[in-house]
Amino acid sequence: MVKVNKGKIKKLLSEGGIAEIIGKKELEKKLSSGKKLVVKFGADPTRPDLHLGHAVALRKMREFQDLGHKVVFLIGDATCKIGDPTGKDKTRPMMTEAEIRKNAATYVKQASKILKTDKSLLEIRYNS
Repeated sequence: MVKVNKGKIKKLLSEGGIAEIIGKKELEKKLSSGKKLVVKFGADPTRPDLHLGHAVALRKMREFQDLGHKVVFLIGDATCKIGDPTGKDKTRPMMTEAEIRKNAATYVKQASKILKTDKSLLEIRYNS
């Protein structure tokens, strides 16, 4: 169980940055239940650095952590191995395992500047 903070829940829901997989009312209900949630955020390590758009999403994940919930940071290493299968998108080339691991390591290091790294609040997963 997590401690319910109505003010923080209201702030999290009102600032945007949440994909509406479930509606805000349903999310508010889940957040208010006191049950620990698991929220996921994924990034493909196509470059060595996260960008500003990632930071916005990571800040939202931090808000969930501040409420006591667990974040799963999913690194899309399998996606990078495939690249763009059509060959049309030169910005998504197939990458070597070494390139992917190197970029993924920098992603974890950079994300940890925003996310709490306590194992009860953060889990790093790879989609391979």
